[in-house]
Parts: sequence; structure tokens; C-alpha cells
Amino acid sequence: MKQPDLKLRKEIIDTCLKMNAMGINQGTSGNVSARVDGGILITPSAVPYDAMKPERIVRMDWDGKRDGDAVPSTEWRFHLDITRGRDDVNAIVHTHSIYATILAIRGESIPAVHYMIAAAGGPSIRCGKYETFGTEDLSQQALEALEDRNGCLLANHGVIATGPSLAKALWLAKEIEVLAQQYVFSKLLGGPNLLSDGEIHRVVEKFRDYGVKS
Repeated sequence: MKQPDLKLRKEIIDTCLKMNAMGINQGTSGNVSARVDGGILITPSAVPYDAMKPERIVRMDWDGKRDGDAVPSTEWRFHLDITRGRDDVNAIVHTHSIYATILAIRGESIPAVHYMIAAAGGPSIRCGKYETFGTEDLSQQALEALEDRNGCLLANHGVIATGPSLAKALWLAKEIEVLAQQYVFSKLLGGPNLLSDGEIHRVVEKFRDYGVKS
């Protein structure tokens, strides 16, 4: 295995471990991928993160063909389709974080409850319609919800966070969960005061160089 590839495989595993340690995922329910030349590297299906080895990370080409015998995450399709369709995406973190998933269960998008929503690229974090996991239909819902956005919810499912790096995608996944929690609690207090689209667009511009850089 080439050293650059080995380093990225280890970074994917580290991202998985951090995802659970941060409390934004449970067990092996989430998955992580990163762009490589000609395709992606993605976590294998149903392998506990603390038992995952670099050689178990699955390499897939743009046609969905995989190297070796390891079985990729059941959500490999949207990882592949998003990365293939978005030159700005080099990494994807998919979680089932509690508060964001609560909103996804209700089919609710997250509105502009806080200026940090601009970290996801616009004045809302959309919720794509429900489709069965691992299907082309779910992948299409993800692509539509991510139009002009870096993150989205999937109805009755969870969160997708993208980024130019694994660190940035993980950072955004955590930010989405915090925004979801703030939105849920503000609804309990009578409803949030929402920021205007114009204000969020201003913040989006200010955020071009904000947050984790690598």
C-alpha cells in the first residue's frame, strides 16, 4: 500500500473514532469517505471503528467498482455520487446525531436560527425526502438537498456533512448537530427569531476562510 493512501486510510479511521467520541454518532451507524485519484476511499460495512484497520477501508472507482473483498458501507452510493458531482467536496461525514436526526424524523429543515448556519453554505440546512438507505433514490435526494450547500439532513435518517477535508467535514457535522439542538430548544420556548436570507448571505461570504482549514 502506498504511503499517501495509507495516511488517508488512517485519517478516515481517526475521523470515525472522533465522530463517536464527540457524541454525534452511535456505534457503526455513520460512515466516512474521502476523495482519491479516480474514486473514493470509504469505511467498510458493519465494522466497529475501534477494530477497523487501514487495509479494511474500501477503495471504489467512479463506476462503483471496488478493490479487494471488503464490503463498503451500505451508503457508498451517495458518497460516490456527491464526490463525483462536486469538485469542492473531498470528504463526507455521515452521522445519526441525536437532535439533527430528531428533526429529520419530522422531515424538518433547519432554518436560520443562528448565523453559524452559514457554515453549511446558505440560510437553511435542507431535509431531503425519505428514501430507503443505500438506494439511488436516496442518493438523488441527497444531491438535491445539497445543492448550493455543504450539509443536509435526510428524512428519518440522519446528516450528511461535506468538506474540502475530513477535518472540515467532521467540524461541519458537529456544527449541524449544535444548530439542530438550538433549534429544537428554541421551538420549546415559543419559536426562534430567524435571521434574514440577506444577513446569512453576508455571513457566508465572511465564512469563506472560517473554521478548520485542513
